[in-house]
Amino acid sequence: MNLADEARNVIAAAMARHAGEACLTCSFQAEDMVALHMAREFQPGLPVLFLETGYHFPETIAYRDEMAQRWGLNLVNLEARLSRQEQERQFGILYQSDPNRCCRLRKVEPLMEGLEPYRLWITGLRREQSPTRRDLKVEEEQRLPSGKRIVKLNPLAAWSWKDVLAYAAVHEIPLLPLYEQGYTSIGCAPCTAKPSDPSNPRSGRWGGTKLECGIHTFGREE
Repeated sequence: MNLADEARNVIAAAMARHAGEACLTCSFQAEDMVALHMAREFQPGLPVLFLETGYHFPETIAYRDEMAQRWGLNLVNLEARLSRQEQERQFGILYQSDPNRCCRLRKVEPLMEGLEPYRLWITGLRREQSPTRRDLKVEEEQRLPSGKRIVKLNPLAAWSWKDVLAYAAVHEIPLLPLYEQGYTSIGCAPCTAKPSDPSNPRSGRWGGTKLECGIHTFGREE
């Protein structure tokens, strides 16, 4: 059985166990699009959670909107309690002065609240993406701030970047145009640069000061 079939089977089994209670988080990077392509086979109207931070590249927003229309996605845009403008008025430019707090306000808190209605959270995470993800399991347990525990499914955990690109090519999934400019891990525009370390795709994030925003490290049960 090849990697794609294994991942598809993992998704199918988990979604069958949690029928009607699954969601998928999508940054519209290549891995997420592959996981989404597979998951939609089993639930076309699967809720697709996107963190609308207010700081994304214009290319990301345009691609999100294009793919949402093309695939008929059930897109759920999660936003922070404070708008970008309100946050900057109250706290200044947090992505410069305190990026951890900025990520918490604009990513971690909205996502943790957005996950509350679900029991299965599907991601496109891969071990190869970062040293912080090398021990990633295909299935984990996530504890939300409310105390609720949900299943976090990482069906592409063992995939390489070449595997992702090959699947996208075979299934004719167009990719976010920023990859063509040399970006390898794409988040908010002010905190995303081209990689400084070719062996670490996420080395261009946050000026190299950190590798994770916190949404994949908060409340994970080992």
